[in-house]
Amino acid sequence: MKRFLFTLCLITSCYVSAQTPPQPLTLSDAIAMTLHENPAMKALKYQIEAANDKRRAAIGLRAPQIDLTSSFIHTATDLAIDANNLKAPFNEAANQIITQGIKDGIISQTTASLLQQIAGSATSFGWSYTLQNRNFGFINGQITMPIYLGGKINIANRVAHIEQELAIEQGDQTTNSLISTLVERYYGLALATEVVRVRKLALRGILQHLSDAKALEQQGLIAHSEVLYVAYKASEAERELNDAKLQEQTTLSALMTTLASNHSILPVTQMFYTDHIEPLSHFQELASEHNPILSQVSLQHSLAKENVALQRATFLPQIATMMSGNLYEYRLSNIMPRWAVGIGVKIKLFDGLNREYKYSAAKQTLQEVKYLTVKAEDDITLLVENIYNQLQNCLHTIASTQTAIRFATEYLRDKELAFRDGWSTATELIDAELNLAKTRTELIEAVYMYDVTLAKLLEAAGISLQYESFLSNPNTKSITFNYQDNE
Repeated sequence: MKRFLFTLCLITSCYVSAQTPPQPLTLSDAIAMTLHENPAMKALKYQIEAANDKRRAAIGLRAPQIDLTSSFIHTATDLAIDANNLKAPFNEAANQIITQGIKDGIISQTTASLLQQIAGSATSFGWSYTLQNRNFGFINGQITMPIYLGGKINIANRVAHIEQELAIEQGDQTTNSLISTLVERYYGLALATEVVRVRKLALRGILQHLSDAKALEQQGLIAHSEVLYVAYKASEAERELNDAKLQEQTTLSALMTTLASNHSILPVTQMFYTDHIEPLSHFQELASEHNPILSQVSLQHSLAKENVALQRATFLPQIATMMSGNLYEYRLSNIMPRWAVGIGVKIKLFDGLNREYKYSAAKQTLQEVKYLTVKAEDDITLLVENIYNQLQNCLHTIASTQTAIRFATEYLRDKELAFRDGWSTATELIDAELNLAKTRTELIEAVYMYDVTLAKLLEAAGISLQYESFLSNPNTKSITFNYQDNE
């Protein structure tokens, strides 16, 4: 089922491409389009912007925090002081005092009557006082200003700055990787197109040989088996041509995905190679300075150091000031305070050794990142050397293949003349034709591998944006074929 769907999509894309003429596109324009339209680059834009916002948020930690709180409260009863249960004891005590005063002659009867009236008046009203109504509300503003948090605010700002740089380095890594992918697919389409042309030439030559072989058979100069052999090779060449066309369409689809384009593309920048490039040490030095992976590892080391400082800060006291005041009140009692100011100090004495173990883990992580940094530097240096050697091998292959093409071209010419004169068999002629097509394909593939390997070398060195400069290098040679004699 999956194979059927893939074949259906491929046929559909082929049909659409056939209906739309291909759009000529230079490598320079393709790079610009990729860096602007590719979804990875668009996502990267938001990633960097998010890191910038986090940096701004960290700066805001130094500013005072202003809060506004609005509350409305309904309680079961009013908040009050109720002393009505003290009336009876009060009356009893007052009567005892008055009675004892009369007995001792201290208080006259008239005075006693007056005191009894006063005591009765004191107990005639309710002995309760409402401190706060059961329904009340207020709007309160509060300002909190950190004074000292053990350096956590400074650490947060440094971490945000490092993460901002980390996002930029990740963006550079994405850019370099996309350029390498683009070069691989752009020149991959150019390679597939050239292979189709070579296959067409090979098929055209074999069909011509088949026509000649049939004519020679009619004249009785060659056997029928040789005609059948040429016909077999013609059908094989046609199959290889169809395979090459399918590969061309697949590569085109991949390139359109990288470019985020729905239009068929025709690469117009020729494949190239450069005989002389800078020495290996030059690219290794560039990698140590510009490789985004090394830069990210270095930034991770800085983050690990900041984490150690952060865990150390948990052992230190935290000091902050606070001021609050009511901006609006509803039925709020006068005994409630309207404003307050203060300063607070928080010191954590014991938390189950949580801080100690986190601090120890942070130091261990710092040592781990330190050694990973050394390993990454060694890996990148070895990677650059490996890619550089592959690039040199591509140059050797190009040189040897060019020599092979010159030989195969001359050899085919000799076999064509010999076949027409009856001195050569159809098998030898077809083998010579296929050998020329094979060497031409090998040269195209060698130059393609050079271009892709060069892109990977520049990616490892962290300078993929300089890929276009090699096109204008005086030592740069474009790969072209002169097919006019064969068409």
